[in-house]
Amino acid sequence: MTTTLITGANKGLGYETARRLIAAGHTVYVGSRDSERGRLAAERLGARMVLIDVTDDASVAAAAKTIEADGGLDVLVNNAGIEGRGAGNVVVGAADTTAEEMRTMFETNVFGLVRVTHAFLPLLHRSAAPVVVNLSSGLASLTGVTAVGTPAYAYPGVAYPASKAAVNMITVQYAKAFPGMRINAVEPGYTATDLNGRTGTQTVEEGAEIIVRMAQVGPDGPTGGYFDASGPFPW
Repeated sequence: MTTTLITGANKGLGYETARRLIAAGHTVYVGSRDSERGRLAAERLGARMVLIDVTDDASVAAAAKTIEADGGLDVLVNNAGIEGRGAGNVVVGAADTTAEEMRTMFETNVFGLVRVTHAFLPLLHRSAAPVVVNLSSGLASLTGVTAVGTPAYAYPGVAYPASKAAVNMITVQYAKAFPGMRINAVEPGYTATDLNGRTGTQTVEEGAEIIVRMAQVGPDGPTGGYFDASGPFPW
């Protein structure tokens, strides 16, 4: 039985990923920073719930102890993230981006991912087939955001793309450091979720496709890569 933790899984892509992986036979922990929302989501899914705030050391450590006591972990999906839009769901552009906004974005999207991964590395090392899936974005692609005339080129934000570009680098370096694990970054596509005020053009079912696929890679599968539903994605 494969045991999987998905952070930020009480709604959106995390919830749909949990649903699909449970259907595939995984034992899934719905990671949520809100105990009631997490409990309700876990009940609906037939999953286990673990309280975890990726921005808090004590919360992450407690979650790791809980999952260790229950038997360990095989797959970690670092899904929790924020985009940080301003009033009226407007993306904050370069002229208005502050260091504080960058710090808030990185605290969840980057430091939170590292905090969780670091805490669960001992459990993953004990797994026969450990897998880590890091939620990135197409906006992390330097190739994409420099392609004139594309939606990625037109995106005015600084903090969110920068945080996800950092996720890509972290993914590559972790994959090199732990060759026995399958560690990849994924671009789910522009999916309608609370993160973007439901402005996305894809459903969560479509967006979760690549997350679910990479959560199920075997020991001979790819590692250190960046993928969307159609395959390798340009850095």
